[in-house]
Amino acid sequence: MSKIHSSAIVHPSAQIGKDVEIGAFSVIGEGVTLGDGVVLRNNVSVEFAKIGENTIISAGAVIGSEPQDLSYKGEKTGVIIGKNCQIREYVTVNRAAHEGNTIVGDNCLLMINSHVGHNTVLEDSVILANGVTLAGHVLVEYGAFLGGILVVHQNCKVGKMAIMSGFSGTRQDVPPFAKSESAPAVIAGMNTVGMKRRGFSQEDRNLIKEAYKLLFYSNLNTTQAIEKIEAELDCTNEHIMHLVDFVKTSKRGIIKAH
Repeated sequence: MSKIHSSAIVHPSAQIGKDVEIGAFSVIGEGVTLGDGVVLRNNVSVEFAKIGENTIISAGAVIGSEPQDLSYKGEKTGVIIGKNCQIREYVTVNRAAHEGNTIVGDNCLLMINSHVGHNTVLEDSVILANGVTLAGHVLVEYGAFLGGILVVHQNCKVGKMAIMSGFSGTRQDVPPFAKSESAPAVIAGMNTVGMKRRGFSQEDRNLIKEAYKLLFYSNLNTTQAIEKIEAELDCTNEHIMHLVDFVKTSKRGIIKAH
């Protein structure tokens, strides 16, 4: 049986799974699906959103509100949030502008007052610390960690397993496995600790280290460095392959080292 507080407002079209909890003064609007075991604390607002199983959304969060985009004209868009996420107090996740969905993957943690802009995609196991602000059309890949009070410009990518320090920001793409700092962000090494925790082998870490030396600590430009990586390193390795593809497909360019 679901537990819905008597003061909560639930739109008749909402689809509510098993064992859902909806707290006091929460508002569940049009176009909402809540998976089994979802918990909404008090004063949560949700509309045009699908929330995955066992996700917990804390007090004051606003999910699926209109995008902060002056060109938006009320198109039917939405938000998809995966399973086992923790959405903490006063987080905002805007629905997509024009078409599609803003997406948060499985097992993500969005800390207090973080903001996910329209059409942004967070892959699985992403962590946003307090006050992180992601503009529209941002991609944050698997396992990335973004420190507190950090800003990412629209249309930027933050790569797989990257870690960005607090009080920083970027107008360019942050490569996979990077450790970055400052505003604008610069490369400050590799996220070696994160890779170890995710089970990367010593061989994989050594390969990525060699690729980083060529990309950021040689006299080569980015194009030359990628050519040398492809010529000299094992590009059948999934991590090197991903790094090379990320750099090649970057539209805003990648951040550089100190």
